[in-house]
Amino acid sequence: MGRMDSLDFIELVEQRKKGRLRVYLGFAAGVGKTYRMLKEGHSLQKRGADVAIGLVEPHGRKETAAIIEGLEVIPRKKYEYRGIVVEEMDLDAILARHPQVAIIDEVAHTNVPMCRNRKRYQDILELLDAGINVICAFNVQHLESLTDLVKEAANVKVRETIPDPFLKQADQVVTLDLTVEDLLLRLREGKIYDEDKVPWALEHFFRKENLDTLRELTLREVVENLERIVSKDRASDKIHKRSVASDRVMVCVTSGSPQAHNLLSRGSRMAGRLNTHWFVVYVETPKESPLRIDAQAQRGLLDIMNRAGDLGAEFVKLHSKDPVTAVVDFANSHSVKHIVMGYSHQPWWKRIYGGSFLFRILRYSASFDLYIISTPEQKGEEIQ
Repeated sequence: MGRMDSLDFIELVEQRKKGRLRVYLGFAAGVGKTYRMLKEGHSLQKRGADVAIGLVEPHGRKETAAIIEGLEVIPRKKYEYRGIVVEEMDLDAILARHPQVAIIDEVAHTNVPMCRNRKRYQDILELLDAGINVICAFNVQHLESLTDLVKEAANVKVRETIPDPFLKQADQVVTLDLTVEDLLLRLREGKIYDEDKVPWALEHFFRKENLDTLRELTLREVVENLERIVSKDRASDKIHKRSVASDRVMVCVTSGSPQAHNLLSRGSRMAGRLNTHWFVVYVETPKESPLRIDAQAQRGLLDIMNRAGDLGAEFVKLHSKDPVTAVVDFANSHSVKHIVMGYSHQPWWKRIYGGSFLFRILRYSASFDLYIISTPEQKGEEIQ
């Protein structure tokens, strides 16, 4: 299943000067993302395309290592970091070589500090800007907006993430619809990890219920990308443009909100489904001026600003004694239809008689769709 299936990737390559992006999206290690990328590289090369491997990780899998043969591999660059030698993708070497198509694995990877870009997806964006087409791969749990959902549904905490706008700009998104049963069979046969690691994997990340959840998320993500491209085509119609403009999303945050990351994830997913612009709005009241909030709250606000940017939102800071009025006025003036906010944990009597933000904004609910999010604390297995 893929986005823009009617167009061959090599046809897309020939249509514009900026590089095209094709993403293989999987739900777990071992589904065959890297193998399929390399197989496609061979196919493109046979058809006359100039293909080179920017970086591929075989992870000791014989099938993957064997299919690398016959494709040019651009050597990695070595760095000394914390007393050890680390190999990273050589971005400058790829830019200098300038292949027509570069194959790049492990998109969520964080580079060592000496590299020009902090994350590998940023390296890919630089290659695209230089006119190099990229075929890459990663697993769905690394999408920034899904980390909270993955933690809640699959009890897995993901450290290495990719901002959603990266996937949204892909020209094609392809999933390998391997069944969970087939993946578990590959695992037990030693085709994914060494045999001594298989029992641990089966008891942790590779539990069937985890894989079922991640596979469902992957299929849903690909479908949403297909719908997004259809929506973009419709956006050329002026009537549709007007309807989209009035369907914007706004997430309300405070400096010390423990729910902020989950709220941003929900807002990002909603804006992605609607294919619309979205805002993260913070109202600085006199009580929350920089001189009155502590350093931890200020760091929390900075973290919210950075994550909002990573997810493709426009961060807006308003100044007002009355946050409800400020939020409602902003929503009305910026064509916001959907407002996402956290559930107040104040006692019920304070919420009613004290006039909480939620109770006050409900008076304006006829003008907006309100989404009240409550997130229980959960612990989970951590993966990169």
